[in-house]
Amino acid sequence: QRSVAIIGGGPAGLMAAEVLAQGGVQVDLYDAMPSVGRKFLLAGKGGMNITHAEPIDAFFSRYGARRAQMTPLLEAFGPDALRAWVHGLGIDTFVGSSGRVFPADMKAAPLLRAWLQRLRAAGVRFHMRQRWLGWDADGVGGVGSTLRLAGPDGDTFIKPDAMLLALGGGSWKRLGSDGAWLPLLAERGVAVAPLQPSNCGFDCAWSTHFSNRYAGAALGPVALSFDAGADDAQVQRKKGQFVITAGGIEGSLIYAFSAAIRDAIAAHGSATVMLDLAPDWTQERVTSELCRPRGARSLSSHLQSRLNITGVKSGLLRELASKEDFADPAILAARIKALPLTLAAARPLDEAISSAGGVRFDALQPDLMLRALPGVFCAGEMLDWEAPTGGYLLTACFASGRAAGLGALAWLRCEA
Repeated sequence: QRSVAIIGGGPAGLMAAEVLAQGGVQVDLYDAMPSVGRKFLLAGKGGMNITHAEPIDAFFSRYGARRAQMTPLLEAFGPDALRAWVHGLGIDTFVGSSGRVFPADMKAAPLLRAWLQRLRAAGVRFHMRQRWLGWDADGVGGVGSTLRLAGPDGDTFIKPDAMLLALGGGSWKRLGSDGAWLPLLAERGVAVAPLQPSNCGFDCAWSTHFSNRYAGAALGPVALSFDAGADDAQVQRKKGQFVITAGGIEGSLIYAFSAAIRDAIAAHGSATVMLDLAPDWTQERVTSELCRPRGARSLSSHLQSRLNITGVKSGLLRELASKEDFADPAILAARIKALPLTLAAARPLDEAISSAGGVRFDALQPDLMLRALPGVFCAGEMLDWEAPTGGYLLTACFASGRAAGLGALAWLRCEA
């Protein structure tokens, strides 16, 4: 019986293990953590968002610059296939009002338990607290070289017929995704891109008063627009909400723009987004409401009664607009509809929900085998792609794990 060592017990590694075990391969899965699926479980703590039910072309577009590379993987195992697979584990799903897909009970743990039970029944062996340290000095890496793993009882050396890496990116280090694998591959001639934060928050220069008063407050509904500055790029606009932090902003609306904002900051030193505090009103209507007589009421009361701008919205308007802006209703209306906020830096990689960068696609064959290391396959977030939250990250991890597992299975059959 042929053997495969899988390094990494997230969704990509577990899906690869299922494909290989179903193909009659002996699978040994190693993970540095005490148990598998730890990031998967934490991501599902507030509601397990498995995938998204939007039209498939829109779904593919969420992968941005890597759409061409990710589309074949997602065509083979996309949102509908993933939902059917979840149903096969005895877990029902439903589509939320936003189009996001969840398990019926909104929890990740029952799904993971059912999955691990099926994997163990298929003969997959799990080895916990085993950190991959690369290859021993007996070869250049890949098939024929000995893998070295460090565990609580010392080092272990194995020589499988093939190996599959699903080690995650560089975010949430405490859950195992620390990016320590990147130099191990780079020194073996694998082309890699530096890891960067994705789906992350950003720093900006709040006043002490605003930060102390509104840190932790949710701002919404608002619309955010961002001009990436590229000649062929349209200004993107999206409605939603985000959270004020002590030194910046974070939240789902920000994550949707994080890749473009991050790249703009890298290119120009900062990036300015435009906030619409009254996204459902035209500027003309806002101006008209501001021009109505307010009698003895303060301007703050007038903004609240006429435009529902109160609390953190009112605070943000006063933080970012000048005193002169408040003196002219037309100018103030323009600020309400397009309030500029300058962002100085992305938050650190370890705070990000996910990461960009990793193994470049030109270092991979279509079956996700490394060109420089025959018999070594890669999957999941360690590949150089990114996507916003909303089920896109998880779907791609499942799809790439399945593709890498099928690639390894086909390669083993050719090598037999």
